[in-house]
Amino acid sequence: MAKKENMASVLAFEKKLVSSDAYMYGTRWDDRSDAMPLTLREKSVRGTISNRLKKAIQNDPMKLNAEVEKPNLQKVDACALKPEHDTLKLHFTLKVLGGITEPSACNNPLFQQSYRQAAQNYIDAEGFSELARRYAINIANARFLWRNRVGVESIDVKVNAKNKTINEDFTFDAAAITTRNFDVSDKDISRLATLIAAALSSGDDYLLLDIHCFAKVGTAQEVYPSEELVLDKGKGDKSKILYKVGETAAMHSQKIGNALRTIDTWYAGHDEPQTSVGPIAVEPYGAVTNLGKAFRTPKDKQDFYTFFDRWARGEKLERIEDEHYVMATLVRGGVFGESDK
Repeated sequence: MAKKENMASVLAFEKKLVSSDAYMYGTRWDDRSDAMPLTLREKSVRGTISNRLKKAIQNDPMKLNAEVEKPNLQKVDACALKPEHDTLKLHFTLKVLGGITEPSACNNPLFQQSYRQAAQNYIDAEGFSELARRYAINIANARFLWRNRVGVESIDVKVNAKNKTINEDFTFDAAAITTRNFDVSDKDISRLATLIAAALSSGDDYLLLDIHCFAKVGTAQEVYPSEELVLDKGKGDKSKILYKVGETAAMHSQKIGNALRTIDTWYAGHDEPQTSVGPIAVEPYGAVTNLGKAFRTPKDKQDFYTFFDRWARGEKLERIEDEHYVMATLVRGGVFGESDK
């Protein structure tokens, strides 16, 4: 009965890391003054049949030849640097917000009071220092480039951090900072983390990060904006549609946010080479969609709700890493109401 009295069927948290879309430009590594917006171009290509075929076709050369002769016509979006450019410039802003102790919606004052105390205890004890350090490393190592980070010769990340009282600049050699772990020691990362932690720990303060990333990908090389999810492909004539804002190629704010919150190394099996995939994005069930796997299942009692329902009612979790995970999920935001059925 006590649990039902201390239950919130309406419970929501606003995200505390708010990213803009990331805009893409082409420039030169040695002279970055002429950055020009990248635009999408359309390609029409004739592909070959490469999917798995039925056994009857595989074992019959005549039928296989007939399949191969069929044109696999495709119309796709593509994006590349101009012949005079060798560097991708990515620009976005990130706002870090305080107020984590107050849900944006909660229909149970008793639960809200116990949650508020639990969150304040975490802030008093940890001050968001570990989460902020990991967010800062993911900014410094340019994890947000995603596929654009592969095979890059050099990467510079320039960050301006500001609010009403702060205005500081940072520059990071992202290519020298690993994305496989968070064993990184750097005074500028530590300072940026301190600023992020102060904003997250505050009641209503904020920090605005203006981020410019320069990646030397190679002259006229292809780059990769976000791909649009086309729900009704039957109405379109393209098999791949890339994201743009106006006429400028861009990456979704959701994709940037996913990269920044890829800090979860606390899931079961992370320390085992045969099961670890490195850091994963903070999600209630540890979902990694491209692997089709949930790394935090209710069956194993490692999911967000298992931890949160106990922690928010005043119960101490066994590991501080579990508290880090819970708070990181709240920073992510979402609707977490509990059914009374």
